Amino acid sequence: MSKNQRLRQLLEAPGIIRSLGAHDVLTAMLIEQAGFETVFIGGFGTSASLLGLPDLNFLTMSEMADAVRRMSARLSVPLIADGDTGHGDLHNVVRTVQTFAQAGASGIILEDQVSPKRCGHFEGKQVIPAEEMALKIKAAVYARPDPDFVIIARTDAREPLGLDEAIRRVNLYAESGADVCFIEAPLSVEELERIPREVPYPLLVNMLWGGKTPILSVRELEQLGYKIVVCPIESLLVSAYAVRELIEAFARDGRVDAMASRMMSFAQIKQVLGVEEYLSLRERLE
Repeated sequence: MSKNQRLRQLLEAPGIIRSLGAHDVLTAMLIEQAGFETVFIGGFGTSASLLGLPDLNFLTMSEMADAVRRMSARLSVPLIADGDTGHGDLHNVVRTVQTFAQAGASGIILEDQVSPKRCGHFEGKQVIPAEEMALKIKAAVYARPDPDFVIIARTDAREPLGLDEAIRRVNLYAESGADVCFIEAPLSVEELERIPREVPYPLLVNMLWGGKTPILSVRELEQLGYKIVVCPIESLLVSAYAVRELIEAFARDGRVDAMASRMMSFAQIKQVLGVEEYLSLRERLE
């Protein structure tokens, strides 16, 4: 079974899909090895780790596709990739979908922000007309080389235009061919409860710690009717916190072994990376 078929199977099966965001390949491997069914690669984490820049449209389509290619090459589970606005007009959406699919993604998120876009939990977002986004979704469906490749339609209309309009938009996008709907940044538990009642399509929900949306558990979200839950940048936040602690310990103490209980051992990291598999290759081939 291909990764695309596996993601499609997960969408059609009962239960909720858990997807942690990975900002680099090592993190993605750890997520898979922990037993998660999918991995998410987002623009925020990739921009931060690859460029050291915020999610303000610095990351190009080609740079994101390269990150997708490196990550998918080391995974056996489906990878869901952030396609931002499709990086332009309809023809750009076609190229983005085809490039991401060729790079190994099994699904793509496309959003209706104007370009240049910004992180969904930043202030001052603006959106394009809903009918224009519906055409982008149709272009994405037309462009996907495999019918099992999943198109996820995201709207950022909640903040500038209200929840009623956000719900109207994702329903329109689903009618235009999107497989999954995603309303970014609901502002309350009541809004999280309302969305599944009024959107009769598979729903993705974003649980960004420190963002605009209240945090609910996977079990609570499943009971509400969501199909995919993503924690998009928490691996980046944890990594940054831990590295800063390491830096402070070395600056303060001149050594880092006091942090041993909070570090993976050298033997463990070698196991994660498959060192022995590569070192034993000659012996296994001779």
